[in-house]
Amino acid sequence: MILKKSIVFLGIAGVLSGCSMAPEYLRPEAPVAQTWPASARLEEKDLAKEGSLSAADTGWRVFFTDPHLQKLIETALANNRDLRVSALNIERARGMYQIQRADLLPSIAVSGQSSNQETPAGLSSSGHDTLSRSQTLSVGVASYELDFFGRIQSLKDQALEEYLATEEAFRSAQISLVSEIASAYVTLVADRELLAISSETLDSQRASYEMIRRRYEVGVSSELDLRQAQTSVDTARVNIARYSGQVEQDTNALALLVGAPVTPDMLPAYSLRELPPWGEIPVGLPSDILLQRPDILQAEHQLKAANANIGAARANFFPRITLTASYGTGSSELSSLFDGGTGMWSFIPSVTLPIFEGGRNIANLRVSEADKKIAVANYEKAIQSAFREVSDALVLRWSLLDQYNAQLSLTEATSEAYRLSRERYNRGIDSYLTVLDSQRSMYSSQLDLIAVRASRELNQIQLYRVLGGGWKE
Repeated sequence: MILKKSIVFLGIAGVLSGCSMAPEYLRPEAPVAQTWPASARLEEKDLAKEGSLSAADTGWRVFFTDPHLQKLIETALANNRDLRVSALNIERARGMYQIQRADLLPSIAVSGQSSNQETPAGLSSSGHDTLSRSQTLSVGVASYELDFFGRIQSLKDQALEEYLATEEAFRSAQISLVSEIASAYVTLVADRELLAISSETLDSQRASYEMIRRRYEVGVSSELDLRQAQTSVDTARVNIARYSGQVEQDTNALALLVGAPVTPDMLPAYSLRELPPWGEIPVGLPSDILLQRPDILQAEHQLKAANANIGAARANFFPRITLTASYGTGSSELSSLFDGGTGMWSFIPSVTLPIFEGGRNIANLRVSEADKKIAVANYEKAIQSAFREVSDALVLRWSLLDQYNAQLSLTEATSEAYRLSRERYNRGIDSYLTVLDSQRSMYSSQLDLIAVRASRELNQIQLYRVLGGGWKE
């Protein structure tokens, strides 16, 4: 009967426990403007429309349509060590949460004990050696804390939020990895194109040098023309050596990100113009876009965890009630362990009330409140940083478009100037110095055009990342 009452009491206690003394959670207001800067120059096509997917919901296979890049990203997601560590952190946080959650339920265990003791005649009341035996078997609850003031519930909530934060950290790590691979991919393509332009220029300059050398040998061209032609050849050779090294470094960087050797079938095209266009990214309001970013969700889960920890700190000021109960059977002989009249039970409730802790509980509460303020500041900073990143990417998009149009016009103009200067030199109207200057201008403008094209591609990748895209396939 007493055992039944104990079980009923445990059930009632379990129902009554679990309330939390944590403050009510209120999401802080986003400390940023409600619209993007006017310099972002958003157009109608940039605005999110009904049924359109946001960047966070646009999978990387949808955005990055290049099959070479898709293969690289797929391999990296399976092999990258940093991403593997992030995934293992999730497993660890899940285990910590399950451990904390288990404290909400009583721990029931079966225990058995066999005791054999001999007492010498000098210590025995009968004056003879005595041998005593006891065999016990019991099932019981060991030190189960009744969570009347929500201490364990708050710790469980804290562990849950920390687990959810690690999941968002994993998504952030994947987004960073995907964007880094795409950026390294574009950089490799651009350097390959720069190398190709330098190789073409070297072939052209060598042909010009040989022509001028023959003219010099017959006395038609001066030695100055010959030396000037030689400087163009050497300049192209220097650039080929530089870009060859950059291509090798780009390949090594890509291999590190992928986490496996980069095979020839994974290598990209030789020109940025060969890359397929990236997917469209609608840009909505800051509050709709930014709050979907995993790093901001991670900061909010950490804020919720700090908020829950305050509840645990407050509960430390109140009594802590624990129960220990067991029921079993005992006998002097193992064979009679389950005979009638061998039942035994125990029920031991205990209450611990903090009276003097040397200020420990007060200090612990102050620490938890300070931790929450820090978490609020980190959350607000994460939003501000995200707002700036998106704003910068949007502003840079239009700046790069203007640069590209101007650079394209400049490249066409310098190419035509080089053609005209060569004709005038061949007719004897101008010196070779004019040809050399126009050739250098054309070569420089071609290199700058590739750099601007690469910057535009990298800007699109950056915009996709800062809008929260890249963690879905």
